[in-house]
Amino acid sequence: MIPRHNGGVNSPRQQWQKAFDESRLREGPFQTLSGIPLEPVYGPDDGEYPGQYPYARGPYASMYRSKLWTMRMFAGFGTAIDTNRRFKEIIKAGGDGLSTAFDMPTLLGLDSDDPMALGEVGRCGVAIDTLADMRDLFADIDLGRITTSMTINSPAAVMLAMFVAQAETAGVPRANLGGTLQNDILKEYQAQKEFVFPPRQSMRLVRDTVAFTAAEMPRWHSISISGYHIREAGSTAAEELAFTLANGFAYVELARQAGLPVDSFAPRLSFFFNAHIDFFEEIAKYRAARRIWARWLKDRYGATSERSMQLRFHTQTAGVSLTAQQPEVNIVRTAIEALAGVLGGTQSLHTNSMDEALALPTEKAARIALRTQQVIAYETNVAHVADPLGGSHFVEALTDEMERRAEEIFAKIDEMGRGSILEGCITGIEENWFQGRIADSAYELEQNFNRGERIVVGVNRFLEGNDDDDLAILKITNEDEAKQKQRLSKVRSDRNDAAVRDALDRLAKDAVDSEVNLMPALIDASLAYVTVGEMMNTMAGVFGRHVEVPTI
Repeated sequence: MIPRHNGGVNSPRQQWQKAFDESRLREGPFQTLSGIPLEPVYGPDDGEYPGQYPYARGPYASMYRSKLWTMRMFAGFGTAIDTNRRFKEIIKAGGDGLSTAFDMPTLLGLDSDDPMALGEVGRCGVAIDTLADMRDLFADIDLGRITTSMTINSPAAVMLAMFVAQAETAGVPRANLGGTLQNDILKEYQAQKEFVFPPRQSMRLVRDTVAFTAAEMPRWHSISISGYHIREAGSTAAEELAFTLANGFAYVELARQAGLPVDSFAPRLSFFFNAHIDFFEEIAKYRAARRIWARWLKDRYGATSERSMQLRFHTQTAGVSLTAQQPEVNIVRTAIEALAGVLGGTQSLHTNSMDEALALPTEKAARIALRTQQVIAYETNVAHVADPLGGSHFVEALTDEMERRAEEIFAKIDEMGRGSILEGCITGIEENWFQGRIADSAYELEQNFNRGERIVVGVNRFLEGNDDDDLAILKITNEDEAKQKQRLSKVRSDRNDAAVRDALDRLAKDAVDSEVNLMPALIDASLAYVTVGEMMNTMAGVFGRHVEVPTI
């Protein structure tokens, strides 16, 4: 038997024990390979425990003893039919969440037959033009049972509208849909550059999706506030942490300006962090993120619900850490990064495939990436204990330092916004402050590499094996692009043109009135088989298009 600590009267340990005892646990045994029983958490009676404010040790008392993280695999290539086949393979292999990668034209709100889309259709993700594609994408997949993440930003409201329309057409009410819409437009201007409308007009669409899902989709996360792309663009871990949380605070202020009480929407905000190769720094980053979010939501924004203060996040291993040289070594990198995400308490995890520095993953590479998570979950026993590195002098000091550096950045953003993080984020984008910070950090990292201070196996050291070229990679052909264009042409010819005109007229009219929520008009347009490009062009006629002007 594991001894129970008595602690003081209503001590943190006793409070945690009460919450833990009320949790539903997954099947054990919870012990080492040698049979040594493991407590669900370790620490002094008067210390901090998982599920307790400020949640540095985890948002839930029982953590992975109740439920392992969602093993969410990122997939999308070619046509919707191709990706639907891959989705089913992932589910069959044990994946319990889907994450959709869209191709570049879709990410930029372009139809597959747009001249600007030539050569890019289906290349880096799945091509989605109309509701017909969304129907093919999720054919024979129970959207009421499996959760779905969609990595899309500028056209996020359009894609959510199509997803809702498809689900309800298939008999799944919107209230039953579980999943996440990335919908983090601020980081597009800061790092990834897949924007369409100017920042303030884009934020209106974010506001509309937050309000819509808060009212009608209780299981849906309306924004996945993403540091992943900020880090991939070259930021430091501390900048990823600070910029991501600052963007989160900005969305909180945006929703409050729209009249939404913080506790009505904050519980459905989620985060998306990078799991890079510096093992302990990443773990400290996640712990600091939970602590900062809890304190700011409570003290600055007046949240009273625990769910509002409990930061929950998805993690993806670092694509930028993968190398084209000796790609099999990427399996090792991914395993280490994934373990950091788990030890840091992630709620869901995507592991990159070994061949992603070369092409979209093959079925075999994607299966190995999923198996990496399954080995961590079922063979290492690291999920038996919450925050197993909590109390380490090193990890605790690193967590404190990450928090300190983030707070310095928050102070600068607050100053730029004259007391508003929302205004500070937009001003920082308009003045290229974020972009400049990321560029400087990326340059410094590259200089470290060039000076030999940063060693990357197979790239600037340990080059034996670089001539091996027998790795099979996935190829997307021009034939796939032709198929998608034919599909789109048929949908255009079969749809009701009058219904399309009416839907676009309504969308344009609603876009002019900033007080009107655009989601109902976008859902109706989806049901009329209006294309992504047609909806985006209609809104651009009202909002305008953003062109970044770099500072010199």
